[in-house]
Amino acid sequence: MSDEAATVLGIDIGGTKMAAAIVSADGEILAKDRILTPAGDADQVFAALGELIARVQGDVAGGDHPAAVGIGSAGPLDQEHGLVSPVNIIGWRNFPLVDRVRALVGDVPVTLGVDGHCFALGEYWTGAGRTVDTLLGIVVSTGVGAGLVVDGKPMLGQSGNAAHLGHVVVDLDGEPCACGSYGCVETYASGPRMVARAKRRGWRPDEDVDAAVLAADAAAGDEIALAIFDDGAQALAAGIVATAVTVDLTTVVIGGGVAKAGPVLFDPVQRWVKRLAQLPFVTDLTVEPAQLDNAGLIGAARLGWDALRTDNSFTAVGTRSG
Repeated sequence: MSDEAATVLGIDIGGTKMAAAIVSADGEILAKDRILTPAGDADQVFAALGELIARVQGDVAGGDHPAAVGIGSAGPLDQEHGLVSPVNIIGWRNFPLVDRVRALVGDVPVTLGVDGHCFALGEYWTGAGRTVDTLLGIVVSTGVGAGLVVDGKPMLGQSGNAAHLGHVVVDLDGEPCACGSYGCVETYASGPRMVARAKRRGWRPDEDVDAAVLAADAAAGDEIALAIFDDGAQALAAGIVATAVTVDLTTVVIGGGVAKAGPVLFDPVQRWVKRLAQLPFVTDLTVEPAQLDNAGLIGAARLGWDALRTDNSFTAVGTRSG
C-alpha cells in the first residue's frame, strides 16, 4: 500500500481522557474522537478504549485497517515489554497495552511512547518545531511532562521514560513531590500545585478554583497569583536550561492546560530562561507556545509511521526531511 493510501492509528491515553485518530502520511487527522477515561478494572478501561478505536475507524471511508498504530500513554511504562502503569489509571498496572491493541486491530506494528514524547514529536512534525531538528516539548497541566526530539528522532531512553523534566530537582530544600523526591519542577509549575501554594498564601482560600482562575487573577494583576506564576516559571526555566545545556538545543515548545495562561506564564519563563541560560551555546534559547491542539495524537501517529519507515525517509510537513 502506498503512503498516500495508508493510514496510521494514533492513540493518546491519560488519566482524564483517551483519544484516538486516523492520521495520514503527511500528519493530517482524517478522523478523531475522545472519551473520558473510565474508572474500573483493567478490562473495563480497555473495553472503553476498544469502543473508541472502533468508532474512529468507522468514521473513515471504507473502514480500512491502519498500517500501524502509535500509542502515547501517561507513564511510567515498560517500552520493551509494551506494559503501562499510568499513575492516574488505577486499573492498569503492568497492563499489556501493546499486545491488547495489536489483538484488537490486527497484526501490524504497534509502538508505545510516553505522552510527553508524543507531544514533542507532534509539534516537531507539524507544529511549532517543524523548522528545527532538535527540540524540547513540555506539557504543563495536572503534572509536568516532557519529550525530546534530537536530530529528528524521539529520545526515548533505555526504558522509554527519558526527558522526565517534571521531576528534575530544582530546589534541594523544596516541597515533597508525588514521585518521592523534593523540589521537583512539577511541585512548583503544575496547575494543582500552583493553586495549592496560592491558597496557602491567602488566595481564594475557601473557593473551589483551578489554575485557569489563578491565571485569570494573575492577568488582572493579583499579586499572589503573579508571584505563584513567577515561582512556577522559575522552576520551569531551571528545568529547561538544565536540559538545554545537557542536550544542546535552542527550541522549546510548551503546551498543556496551564500554558493557556499565555503571557502570564510565558513572559516570566522567558525572563528566567534569559537569566539562567548564560553559556554561549544556549544564549539563543527560545520558548514558544504549542501550535497544535492534538500534538499528542499526531506524535503518537508519527511513532507508528516511523515504525513503518525505519530509514526515516519520508518528508516531514513543510520544511525539512526527516
